[in-house]
Amino acid sequence: MNGIEIPRFTNINALRGPRILLASRRQKCFGDFMRQGDSENLRNLPASGSFTNSALFSRTFDEGMALVEETARYLDGPGRAEARALSRKGAILYAGESMRVTTRMMQAASWLLVQRAVHDGDMAATDAADDRYRLGSKEICFGGRMEDAAPLPKALQNLLVRSDSLYRRIARLEEILLTSENRVSVHGQLARLEQAFGQ
Repeated sequence: MNGIEIPRFTNINALRGPRILLASRRQKCFGDFMRQGDSENLRNLPASGSFTNSALFSRTFDEGMALVEETARYLDGPGRAEARALSRKGAILYAGESMRVTTRMMQAASWLLVQRAVHDGDMAATDAADDRYRLGSKEICFGGRMEDAAPLPKALQNLLVRSDSLYRRIARLEEILLTSENRVSVHGQLARLEQAFGQ
């Protein structure tokens, strides 16, 4: 025992909101965009298409929400047991880095669910671009160095790498979408997204 109590924000409760919303939205179909390559789908979008109708969005949404589920399961189960086996210093590091993972996942899930609301017609794209819906907590989410995470369980290290990759991908998507708004056509916007993520 290390004497450190792992905060409850690292467990499944912190991620329950996005998981409930995900469950309700899974009742709606993603469409044929998930069945082909991203680049092909982006090129073949109808004139009325948008980012939220693209295979790129479907793939990112699926990957992001799957990672939310995996993170919640780990932090509420094996992660807590592994944390109790760490030294006091390791347990403090675990608490901080698990909060970082949770924050990344909450921010990513919130952004993806807003974009999904645009896809489903529940929100206008102009409303989704409002500051209140933008990716937040960037100082926390962009922080951390993997070389400092060596004492942590391998599973948490893996989640740190993957959550960082997802958060940075969404940050780039948001930047492209916001800088493209009202300045380029839909297909011009999608071409930029394809160039950034379609390789």
